[in-house]
Amino acid sequence: MLKFTLKRLGYMFVTLFIAITITFMLIHAIPGDPLASMARNLPPQIKANYYQKYGLNEPVIVQYQKFIKNALHGDLGESITYAGRSVTESITSYAPISAKIGIQAIAIGFTLGILLGIIAAFNRGKWPDYLVMFIAILGISVPSFVIGALLQFFFTVKWMLLPSTGWAGFGISGLKYTVLPTIALSFGSIATYARYMRANCLDVIGQDYILTAKSKGVSKVSLIWKHVIRNAILPAITLLGPQIANIFTGSFVIESIFAIPGLGQYFVSSINDRDYPMVMGQTIFISFLFIFSLFVVDIVYGLVDPRIRVSGGKK
Repeated sequence: MLKFTLKRLGYMFVTLFIAITITFMLIHAIPGDPLASMARNLPPQIKANYYQKYGLNEPVIVQYQKFIKNALHGDLGESITYAGRSVTESITSYAPISAKIGIQAIAIGFTLGILLGIIAAFNRGKWPDYLVMFIAILGISVPSFVIGALLQFFFTVKWMLLPSTGWAGFGISGLKYTVLPTIALSFGSIATYARYMRANCLDVIGQDYILTAKSKGVSKVSLIWKHVIRNAILPAITLLGPQIANIFTGSFVIESIFAIPGLGQYFVSSINDRDYPMVMGQTIFISFLFIFSLFVVDIVYGLVDPRIRVSGGKK
């Protein structure tokens, strides 16, 4: 297990390095620079000072070497668009807000999706199965911003139960502002996990070892938990890795609709503004989160199914 962990950690850092390098080169391959329009009307000397401050007057390879060196020391640079604001400060300020909404959405989506998938599988061809499939079709086909708009209309405009926009911090008083965006963001996850879990359960139920367990008189609860769920849940767990990273990159629409000052919308705006340091800093953060989540998923695999041996791949 230790050998596997160290090996995967090595893969993580190599993958992260490749992602950083590719992103850096692609950004600098775009014609022009972020100061071209901002410093257009400045005197030549002041304009030259700005280029020197951000290192944009140096060759790309020199800029890359300096960025890697500073990043290894924890310095991700300063925003070009928002002068005086460090990249690290921006990430630590906005990321927790997106994380709160995203983690709540993943928890609800995973729990309800798995539960609905199991119910549908064990009631195949009956009304619970049709109901779950109807929910799954809606969740896959209807965009999250439409769900969000409908939630705002009914719960805020019509029934006046919950606030539609705003952010009031991480306390209990601010929890009501996260209800609607959490539901809107989790609806697609519920549909996805329900479909995966239903299909996996139906596949497992038809296996020979399930029939053998039934013939031995294994109780229904034990059969469902030990033999069906533990084997059917593995493909669903695989989806957790990308969804964790998607908290920060895939929720900018929801954050815009509900006026949530999260990292998702900020990430998109930094790309449009060609804010090199901000784009690179957030790329490092999101890439690390994505790679680390996949590492955790592999560990969970071994906990859920002991047959999977992660220590060297021996069988």
